[in-house]
Amino acid sequence: MLSAAVLAALPVVGAQGFTGSGVAVAAEQRGGTVWQGGWAASPQAPTTPFGPNWSEQGFANHTVRQVVRVSTGGTKARIELSNRYGSTPLRITGATVARTDKGAAVRAGSVRELSFGKGRSVTIPAGGKVLSDGVPFRVKALESVTVTLYLAGPTGPATFHHFSSATSYRADGDHRSDREGTAFKETSDSWYYLSGVEVSGGERSGRRDGVVAFGDSITDGVGSSLNTDNRYPDELAERFAATGKPRSVLNHGIGGNQVTNDTAWAGEKAVARFKKDVLSEPGIGTVIVLEGINDIGGSGWQGVPGGPTPEVSAKQLIEGHRTLIRQAHAKGIKAVGATLTPVKGSAYYTEANEAKRDAVNQWIRTSGEYDEVVDLDRALADPADRDRMLPAYDSGDALHPNDAGFRVMAGALDLDTL
Repeated sequence: MLSAAVLAALPVVGAQGFTGSGVAVAAEQRGGTVWQGGWAASPQAPTTPFGPNWSEQGFANHTVRQVVRVSTGGTKARIELSNRYGSTPLRITGATVARTDKGAAVRAGSVRELSFGKGRSVTIPAGGKVLSDGVPFRVKALESVTVTLYLAGPTGPATFHHFSSATSYRADGDHRSDREGTAFKETSDSWYYLSGVEVSGGERSGRRDGVVAFGDSITDGVGSSLNTDNRYPDELAERFAATGKPRSVLNHGIGGNQVTNDTAWAGEKAVARFKKDVLSEPGIGTVIVLEGINDIGGSGWQGVPGGPTPEVSAKQLIEGHRTLIRQAHAKGIKAVGATLTPVKGSAYYTEANEAKRDAVNQWIRTSGEYDEVVDLDRALADPADRDRMLPAYDSGDALHPNDAGFRVMAGALDLDTL
């Protein structure tokens, strides 16, 4: 059991607020360390609507190795782990960070053991999260890093992120410091417990110019190629890096998420999770909101896991967007509204749903309530049928873009407005 002194030193956040993390960050800033988000993923409750993953069973005497790409670099790093949807305390026996090699392997000499309040292990309360101590770790923008967690005892069902578009690895026993990946025999296309990688000491350290992409599966990257980092926020990070001024670009999309309705498989509604997922990130200056198509399409489609969700009118959806704008502005964050992308030909398409999509997009374009607007609807539309996605940008379901479509989305954003 951890001592009271060690527990007091840990930057742990409980289920009801974020003051613990804020105090920890402020203390490090007073000591000269200012953190920026390098990578992020929104936590979700355990679920298996689209096939097996490790979330419902959890882990016991397992090592989990996860590869993520940071959008901006620095000289120190730390990780964020979430037990937001855990029903019991989560024991992390140990964790490391390293530079990625191939697959589950890491580069020789790059493994750094992480500590939590100076201890190598940490217990995260149910509903809470924890930040590791910072460790010297020089990393460049757009470089992949590998985070490895050893979970000795049974964890129970795991807080995770469903659609990672990346491969995670699992091994029996303790392999947190392995250089080779040969022990990691199992794979999953989800992330587990890992909700953030933060960096400090980069060229833009201390600037409040980070960008959060907030939304549903289209922001999450569903439809992009596995292990290629071709989601639209990834492509946006590449555009910033190409200018010689990399920026923090964080992806807080959740596949299936809605603005106005909670769902068991796609997370809390956007108006509720916005505070936890966006406003808790360090150094954020702008949020791009692309969300609402699941509110519209989910109300009538029998293919939604768990069945159709409650009917949502265009007016209700607009009110939800207004709530997001107010939350962003209360924290001094610029809110960029993205128009809802074409869905004709998909399972979501009906004339009634199209009328709602058009009404919401008209409001986003003309109301002036968002600080800026990016017209992703028009960027992806087929000129021959503006309600349909151009086939060259379609992943195959007439709803999610492919890699080319995600590049077009990132290209539609004006870097100067961000």
